[in-house]
Amino acid sequence: MTVEIMDPGLPRKLSGKVALVTGGTSGIGAATAVLFAAEGADVVITGRRAGLGKEIVDKVTGCGVRGAYVEADHTKLEDCERSVTETVRMLGRIDILFNNAGVVMQGTAESTSEQDWASLMNLNLTAVWRMSRMVLPHMRSQGGGVIVNNASDWGVVGAENALAYAVSKAAVVQLTRCMALDHAAENIRVNAVCPGDTFVQRWLEKGYFEASDPVTLEQAKAEAAVGLPMKRFGKPEEIARAVLFLASSDSSYMTGQLLVVDGGNTAR
Repeated sequence: MTVEIMDPGLPRKLSGKVALVTGGTSGIGAATAVLFAAEGADVVITGRRAGLGKEIVDKVTGCGVRGAYVEADHTKLEDCERSVTETVRMLGRIDILFNNAGVVMQGTAESTSEQDWASLMNLNLTAVWRMSRMVLPHMRSQGGGVIVNNASDWGVVGAENALAYAVSKAAVVQLTRCMALDHAAENIRVNAVCPGDTFVQRWLEKGYFEASDPVTLEQAKAEAAVGLPMKRFGKPEEIARAVLFLASSDSSYMTGQLLVVDGGNTAR
């Protein structure tokens, strides 16, 4: 993972801010955590893989800011609560929440089991609601804050053989819009980034695609070359820059909006 450090003579976009990034041990979450740090934010990341968490924290603190890792499984209410309380305890506040933790699942209405549906919704949707609800009192007491939700381009268009995943992301889109309206007057902005196919190393790991077989790098690249207008996958760092825009004052008059970063996929 490489993140371009800005000119040290320029002001950093997130100086003095505290960010909490769920699912921050790899992929889009890790890239965003490091970019936030490069832009001056103190960053707490969560995830289930402590070894990777410590590696990302080292990259965060290497940017000259404070960083910490909280081991958490966001399907569990108590882990969501602990992520928020530990962030406030260690860093004093929460200015930015990036709800990034999630899982991909393939399957149709018939092939998706009751258990798979429930577990996916618990992480992709319920955890987003829980984490958002838990940070609201802190943001309100501070006079404002920003929530960015990781949705998907499949949250705004139909998807084949990915029913539960697409439905969960469509629900995140609506959650984003409703929360934005509920909290706009409190100076709490809520937006969503909607990535298209983005290459993350976990695609190649056994068990990442729940209820399906893992894909090979060659299969994934072949699919991208045929199916995507730009003929390539997005990079986690490219999505991270969109998240930074939504988290910073560059988007200060935006709330309830979707920023689609999908290489042109939904333009068709």
